[in-house]
Amino acid sequence: MGKFTYFISDLHLSAERQDITDCFMTFLREDAPNANALYILGDLFEVWIGDDDLNPFTKFIAQALHNLSLTTPVYFIHGNRDFALKSKYAKLAGMTLLDEQTVLDLYGTPTLIMHGDELCTRDVEYMRFRKKSRSRLWQMFMLSLPLSWRRRIAYNGRNISAQNKQALSMEIMDVTPSEVISTYERYGVNRMIHGHTHRPDIHIHVIKLDGVKKDATRIVLGDWYSQGSILKVDRHGFELQKRSFKKSAN
Repeated sequence: MGKFTYFISDLHLSAERQDITDCFMTFLREDAPNANALYILGDLFEVWIGDDDLNPFTKFIAQALHNLSLTTPVYFIHGNRDFALKSKYAKLAGMTLLDEQTVLDLYGTPTLIMHGDELCTRDVEYMRFRKKSRSRLWQMFMLSLPLSWRRRIAYNGRNISAQNKQALSMEIMDVTPSEVISTYERYGVNRMIHGHTHRPDIHIHVIKLDGVKKDATRIVLGDWYSQGSILKVDRHGFELQKRSFKKSAN
């Protein structure tokens, strides 16, 4: 097994996007088994309305992840699309659920990992929804509704979200710099990995730890809309990688 770790996020898997699923399956079969661990930082699925909504597609994904977990640990942090994913499905998929903000000792470097939506504080309306949707009572109520109702609510929610995004500036939908800095300093780390914004890049921030100014690295994962996007980290550093979708035979 290689001395490296993979991070992915924002796959937005659905039965309608076979190209994404095929790319993910290839990654799970050919790449991920060689890693020390795989961390999925949210939005694995396009939508998740509850662990009771098992269907052939979600069972297929669970089986593939479970197969990987037999040799390579798989960890999961909730995103804004799949915050309702609970221990039942995680167990089926062989995934270990982590706190929404988790610090790892990554080859000697303390590293904060998260989905990243909590950093986008300028999107005030979304942050209100985020706070509400993470409450235990709200989730208990939503998960008590019939599946057909939840599907309709999720469908309407995606449409409203898409309309709202068209009206918001790119700046508002990106992370808030001051929130990034305060998050570094709150956890006492100078490296962060997150997804959510769909803007893969490496950013350097100047922060203050123990009264000393230091450079801090923020690695942003990409989405899987038009290609696979993977972060590989080892003791020497890190690399954002791409995986091309296979062209359809048609």
